[in-house]
Amino acid sequence: MMGWLVAVVAAWATVVSQTATRAQPQTVWSSPSRGTIAAFAQDGSEMAWFAPGGRSCNIVHLRSTTAPVEIQLPAQNAHNVTCHFVRSTRAPVQLAVAETSGNVLWTLPLQSPLALDYVLGAGIAPKQRAEVRLLEAAHTGKGVGQWLGGISGDGDTLAFAVTSVGWTDESGCLAGIAPCTLVKTGGGIYVVRGRARVQVPGTSAAVEVATAGSTTAYVPTGLIGQDGQPLPSADLPIDIVATATGQVIASVVPQGVPIAIALAPHVLATLERTPLGVRLAWYDPTTGSVRGAVPVPKTTAASLTASDDLVVFHVGRSLRAVNVATHRVRLLATASAAPVGVSLEGNRLAWAENLPRYARIRALYVNGKG
Repeated sequence: MMGWLVAVVAAWATVVSQTATRAQPQTVWSSPSRGTIAAFAQDGSEMAWFAPGGRSCNIVHLRSTTAPVEIQLPAQNAHNVTCHFVRSTRAPVQLAVAETSGNVLWTLPLQSPLALDYVLGAGIAPKQRAEVRLLEAAHTGKGVGQWLGGISGDGDTLAFAVTSVGWTDESGCLAGIAPCTLVKTGGGIYVVRGRARVQVPGTSAAVEVATAGSTTAYVPTGLIGQDGQPLPSADLPIDIVATATGQVIASVVPQGVPIAIALAPHVLATLERTPLGVRLAWYDPTTGSVRGAVPVPKTTAASLTASDDLVVFHVGRSLRAVNVATHRVRLLATASAAPVGVSLEGNRLAWAENLPRYARIRALYVNGKG
């Protein structure tokens, strides 16, 4: 046991020492067997990952980067749906961690017999380790019902986006005398307060959400697809609101369809699909004014992470960053496998990789120059 603790401390010490921009990524954790990682997230000094159990138990691992301490969630001495849940692999597991509150949020997708996403949570404190079921976002094969959007975590905030979908004329549709037109009928941004969900006042149906400190940004639902899936559009602004009150701080008007967002204290970054291609833009979250934009490949993954200095995106296994001051784009690293949950926390960029024989978590320290 002591040898394991020494090895973990040594691994983290090695990572901390890698402060140069051109440093190679370091492995900070690896699975002892042929395990995989379905989702990864970090906040402050905490890293979390979802490890599918196969024939054993699905586990959310929460590990400190400052001490050799790991907690496995949810507690198995209480009833939970996570452990033996057979999730759909056609939809991703989502994961978020909030260091200050010590809580973790994760989702479990199901496709049959009913399409739904469980939104579940637990915390570090012993009394909080039992699983809490926050939402079952379920919809029919025709698309009617609730749809889960993105989730996010930062500080003491865990948030998730929801859209409710229904027919404009339900009775007429069922009777076959009116068109079965699908529209958004409700939804909003919800945050976790204690062991319950609370809607952020004034927020509407949304497909993406990002949090930073006491503020939240969200992409509203603009369209409803033929299958009922909520979609973003270029016609609606992205609102940045005070998480506690819902008061709108600023609104950002994208030039394209926002397919991913990231929020830092002084930067809102968006990935936008435009008629001319895909662009990465960043805005002032207090005024909504654009601060810069660069074109990126059309194969860029719909995922962003940001600090006040850098916005990180990835194209295949290539991890790249744009400096918000100079607009310079640089290659940071090339992952050995498709990166999972790419996350920038301060100057620590981290992600998970699933290799043929094992899974691992990698970290790279970057400076403001990218």
